[in-house]
Amino acid sequence: MTPPKSRKRTGKPPAKAAVRTAAKAADKRIKPGRIQFVLRTLGTEIAQNLIPVGAALPPEHDLETRFKVGRGVIREAIKTLAAKGLVSVRPRHGTHVRPRGEWSLLDREVLSWLVGEDEPNRELLLAIQEVRSIIEPAAAALAAERATAKDRQRINAALTAMETSHDQDSAIAADTAFHLAILDATHNPVLQGFRSAIDTILGTVFLVAVGSPGWFDDNLPNHAVAARAIDAGDADKARAAMQQVLGYTQLRLSKKKNGTTSQARSGRPRASN
Repeated sequence: MTPPKSRKRTGKPPAKAAVRTAAKAADKRIKPGRIQFVLRTLGTEIAQNLIPVGAALPPEHDLETRFKVGRGVIREAIKTLAAKGLVSVRPRHGTHVRPRGEWSLLDREVLSWLVGEDEPNRELLLAIQEVRSIIEPAAAALAAERATAKDRQRINAALTAMETSHDQDSAIAADTAFHLAILDATHNPVLQGFRSAIDTILGTVFLVAVGSPGWFDDNLPNHAVAARAIDAGDADKARAAMQQVLGYTQLRLSKKKNGTTSQARSGRPRASN
C-alpha cells in the first residue's frame, strides 16, 4: 500500500492565520489607548458625581457596547479605578463607587478628574491649597538646610524664568519648576513623592486664580524672598516666605467663584502660585 503523500510545508501560515495574527498585533498596539479612554471617561463621570457614591457601574456587557471594546479593556479600566480607590469590585455584587474619602486624592489622574477642565470646583482647590500650606513651607525650610549648589541653581533658574516669562504657558512652566525644585531640594523621598500631585495642582490652581492685572507681579517678590532664604540657608525665613506665597494664592482663590476658568484660558494673564 502506497503511503499518502505528505503535504509540502512552505513555511508560510495560512492566509486566515496571518490575518488573525495581524489583528492581534494591531489590537495590542491600540489596547492601551482604549483602556485609557474608558478609564478617563468613567473616572471623570465618577469624580463629577455623574455616577454618585454608592451607585453601581453598568454591567460589563453594557460598558462593552457603549465603548465598543472587548471585555479585557473594560476589566483593565475598572481594575485601575479600583487601585485608585474609586470603586470596589465584589463578585456577584457588581462594581460600586466608594466614598470620596477613600479615593487616592493625590493621584495625578484622580486630581485631574476631580478638578475637571471647564469649571474646577473652588472648594476642592481651597482644600488642596490647605494641604500645600502644610507641606510646602516645611519643604522650603528643609531645602534651606539641605540644598546643594545644584539645587540652588535650579531654584534660581526657575525664578529667573518666572521673572522673564512672556505668556501664560511659560509662566505656568516656570512657576511649577520653582516649586518642584524646592521639593527636590529637601532630599526627602516622601516629600518628593508629592511631585506629581503638586505638578497637577499648580497648573489648575494657576488657571483658576488668575484673572486680574498685576496678580503675577504681586506674588513674585514672595518667591524671590524664598529663593534668597534658601540660598542663605535661613530655614525660618524660607518657611515664612513660602507661607506668604501660598497665603496670597489662598486669598485669591477664596475671592473667586466657580466658572472663572474660561476667562483665565481666553486671556493672557500672568500669575504665580
